[in-house]
Amino acid sequence: MAELQLKDIHKSFGNFEVIKGVSLEVHSGEFMVFVGPSGCGKSTLLRLISGLEDITSGTLSFDGKVVNGLTPSKRGIAMVFQSYALYPHMTVYENMAFGMQLAKASKEEMHKRILQAAELLQIDAYLDRLPKQLSGGQRQRVAIGRAIVRDPKVFLFDEPLSNLDAALRVQTRIEIAKLHHDMHNTTMIYVTHDQVEAMTLADRICVLRDGLVEQVGTPLELYEKPQSLFVAGFIGSPKMNFLNGQYADAYKAHTLGVRAEHLRINDNARDGTWQGQVVHSENLGSDSYVYVDIGSDEPLIVRQEGTARHQPGETLGISPTGALHRFDAAGKPMAA
Repeated sequence: MAELQLKDIHKSFGNFEVIKGVSLEVHSGEFMVFVGPSGCGKSTLLRLISGLEDITSGTLSFDGKVVNGLTPSKRGIAMVFQSYALYPHMTVYENMAFGMQLAKASKEEMHKRILQAAELLQIDAYLDRLPKQLSGGQRQRVAIGRAIVRDPKVFLFDEPLSNLDAALRVQTRIEIAKLHHDMHNTTMIYVTHDQVEAMTLADRICVLRDGLVEQVGTPLELYEKPQSLFVAGFIGSPKMNFLNGQYADAYKAHTLGVRAEHLRINDNARDGTWQGQVVHSENLGSDSYVYVDIGSDEPLIVRQEGTARHQPGETLGISPTGALHRFDAAGKPMAA
């Protein structure tokens, strides 16, 4: 296991500063997920941890030992990329063995580890195949297996599922969750822009914004107790509804936030806290989302179980039924 400490990490490319002072602790055996909008620095931060990029200033420590000057091969890390990065002319077995061969591992040890990893990832039937004979999900499992056999202290994942279709993403996400359970002694850091991946895989999530840490916490802490307007709007799908002006004034806030599942449609439109017209409905089978224009900057999104029967132009009454989030003019949460 490895515990990581990042202290006031900065990274600049020329005059452009990408990471602007990140301090963070990743606990031994933890599954930490980095999320944030494009350009926030999450992949750059992962590359700094791996040693693929040099740190401009600040210190990075593994188990209390500063590793700023260590090459990637000396850090005890293994990285899985979104592009698989498999050698096309090598079989699955040869791809998985390559790193161990460079490390001068014995043939017996190499064979044992490859078979164990292949069985864990259910790719033992494909060891003699070339990458071009595999599906995208199988290739990604080979890439993960190649990392496993190195027995790393730290696993780094850089958006590993983004090239897969929806069904394969779900399947591979479950396999990564099982992998974390089976390799509970290995620290894992995972970069994604996918809300579901972050919420379902992470022990803790680090939300990054413009090269800085916005908030760190468990998935539920970030979802239920966002410490800024940005986190409230970024975590959760669909995003939190935000109301300003008279709607927020009624609750003595600059901005009022309410999630789609904390709104209900009243049987009688006049009984609702707010009234508005339906502009769109999305039926997803088990759930539906109704978009209602109440006169605010954006339509309210209301989540309903089952199929929505509301038609565009229909007038509805909407009432909050759960947690309301009040934010001040600086985008910080206000006391209840």
